Amino acid sequence: MSNVTKNPAAAPPGRDEPSGAEGGLVGLVVDGLRRNMRQYGMLIALGLLIAVFAVWTDGTLITPHNVSNLVLQNSYVLILAIGMMLVIIAGHIDLSVGSLTAFVGSTAAVLMVNNDVSWPIALIVCLVMGGAAGAVQGYLIAYGGIPSFIVTLAGMLVWRGLTEILLKGQTLGPFPSHIGDLGNGFLPEVGPDTNYHNLTLLFGILLAASVAWQEVRDRRRQREFSLDVVPRNLFVLKLVAIVAAIAVVTLLLASYKGVPIVLLILGVLVVGYGYLMRNSVFGRHIYAIGGNLPAAKLSGVKDKKVTFYVFLNMGVLAALAGLVVAARLNAASPKAGLNFELEAIAASFIGGASMSGGVGTVLGAIIGGLVLGVLNNGMNLLGVGSDWQSVIKGLALLAAVGFDVWNKRRGGR
Repeated sequence: MSNVTKNPAAAPPGRDEPSGAEGGLVGLVVDGLRRNMRQYGMLIALGLLIAVFAVWTDGTLITPHNVSNLVLQNSYVLILAIGMMLVIIAGHIDLSVGSLTAFVGSTAAVLMVNNDVSWPIALIVCLVMGGAAGAVQGYLIAYGGIPSFIVTLAGMLVWRGLTEILLKGQTLGPFPSHIGDLGNGFLPEVGPDTNYHNLTLLFGILLAASVAWQEVRDRRRQREFSLDVVPRNLFVLKLVAIVAAIAVVTLLLASYKGVPIVLLILGVLVVGYGYLMRNSVFGRHIYAIGGNLPAAKLSGVKDKKVTFYVFLNMGVLAALAGLVVAARLNAASPKAGLNFELEAIAASFIGGASMSGGVGTVLGAIIGGLVLGVLNNGMNLLGVGSDWQSVIKGLALLAAVGFDVWNKRRGGR
């Protein structure tokens, strides 16, 4: 008599089978979170943070007016965090972005306020200047072989000094009205009176539809290549949560003045850089040189060229952030941009970047920036002093980096 041992095989990659022992929807959620801890951990933390501060502030945090202010106040951090995430993924760091932000803002003020240069030309000149500054630093790092920490530390001192020279230690303003709209403006109202901002509702519907389509498309592609995908029930739950979050934010913004112009700029950046990092050869090369530089070189990746363009890109985004900050303040200040580089770095690490490079996403940088923004805004509403705010933000950064170390030790990377 033959003895047949029944040993059920594990579900192959690409199938909608749960890998955990738990049953039911709760088991699927727990199993999915366990296997995607880095991806979902900070998103859940952001949701909990919003809920806690909403309760502590008696709902003030999530009022339409405060949500709009939250976007406007943290736009520069989110812009810088996108560029910083790319730099960190490539295995480098940039300490000069805060000073470069101030230098570009001061240049814009000198051009438009003192010399009556038209604002479109001034914007182009400032963006080109930011790209040139980033290119110089990138060249020294990539082709000169100087560590990025040293080059950008020198850049931090140089750009801050040039800012003081340009402004002669004084605040310069105001800017033309069109520039003010960049930092404080909203989309115009169109259509019939619905008690909501119609364009915002339209953008919210289009965003929810496009995000859902992208998620379904990515899942289908993963299955075609026999890659592991989350169970169907968990995937549906994820889609519902995303669409619900977009709907809530859309209604809050539409109840006030609508979508801030800077939020549209951020949306374009997130979509563009997200596609770049997920689908382009250049994006894969950034991950490659940060994850394993010797292997990337052996594979034919031109690491010096990639590094050069990463820092050039960081310079352009720092210039854009500088224009947004100057527009929001309606003036250029010698003290603008202080600690911006630290906030961008903190946002990147809180959003899932790894100290060793090769890990991180553009969406993660945005989530990290929002975590810092909600912390700042919530503590301000509660009247927490700036001293304790620094302590709490420092502990949050330490916890994020500690989680990264723990996650790698347990094989999470």
